[in-house]
Amino acid sequence: MAEPSSVLVASILGEYGAATRKELERVLESGEPRRHLYEPAADYPRRGGRMLRPSICIAATRAFGGRMDEAIHSAVSLELMHNAFLVHDDIEDESDLRRGEPTLHAKHGVPVALNVGDGLLVMGLTPLVENQRRLGPHLSMRVFEEALRMARESVEGQAIELGWREDNALDLVEADYLEMILKKTCWYTILYPLRIGALIGRRDRFELDRLIRFGFFLGAAFQIQDDLLNLIGDADRYGKELAGDLFEGKRTLMMIHALQQSGTADRKIVGEVLGKPREERSEGEVRWLRQWMDASGSIEYGREFAHGLAGAALHEFESAFEAVPDSRDRRFLEALPTWVLERA
Repeated sequence: MAEPSSVLVASILGEYGAATRKELERVLESGEPRRHLYEPAADYPRRGGRMLRPSICIAATRAFGGRMDEAIHSAVSLELMHNAFLVHDDIEDESDLRRGEPTLHAKHGVPVALNVGDGLLVMGLTPLVENQRRLGPHLSMRVFEEALRMARESVEGQAIELGWREDNALDLVEADYLEMILKKTCWYTILYPLRIGALIGRRDRFELDRLIRFGFFLGAAFQIQDDLLNLIGDADRYGKELAGDLFEGKRTLMMIHALQQSGTADRKIVGEVLGKPREERSEGEVRWLRQWMDASGSIEYGREFAHGLAGAALHEFESAFEAVPDSRDRRFLEALPTWVLERA
């Protein structure tokens, strides 16, 4: 009997996450200077997390005919880069919590945290170089090229979002948000691990762009659900600061929708609140923003939008994976659009 989809996803995340962590520890072996680099570099990776990205990488490799040992270096590299992005994101967002504990810059200061983030990016290159021994020069270079594209897309998406806050943008539409999320979230969370899995599994004999629509819809649903959890999630399970996106002035889909529904008076108040530096934005103002979004129907709008995207991802899966034979790994990938809406 096949495993229920929720059980299957949890099982794969646990199994492939454990394999990634084991190899990750080898890369994170401590050196010097220990106290101000190698120990804090291991902090975020050792706090846990679902290991979604490396699990997608390994599952895609296996679904397309490859082996776990052929994917593990790429999976570890991705997890290191992910944690590097988190360190830098937390500084840029002035966040207080990450995975239920103080952020790295809160513990060690911004200069040390910045350098640790840079260090994690450098560490993330090592497994890509090690790929040559298992994948050969051509395939390992193709994976490296995909990593470069993912990194470029990610920093461009981050720049767009930071620019909106810097410019206090109030006239955005859904298409603006989706373009930003395609770059910032979809590429490194879904598309990159899928693409390198297909590359490795099919030995560069698969049209990678066939995965873009599925990866975009899935990644966008994932991000909107994450933004919703930031507003309505369980504080004990969420692991980050509730309403942190409002304190940070992020232009989420729900914020954009509420602005579109608002009259001149409310838009003026929102502009004044979002135009302040984070440290000057009061809890009372954030509560007002949260109530304003509720009154605008924006929370429910975000839920419906995420469900629509997840449904579109399920539809696109059939086209993207029609030539991939049935397997536990294929079923895991197919179950992800439903799982992203159920996670808390």
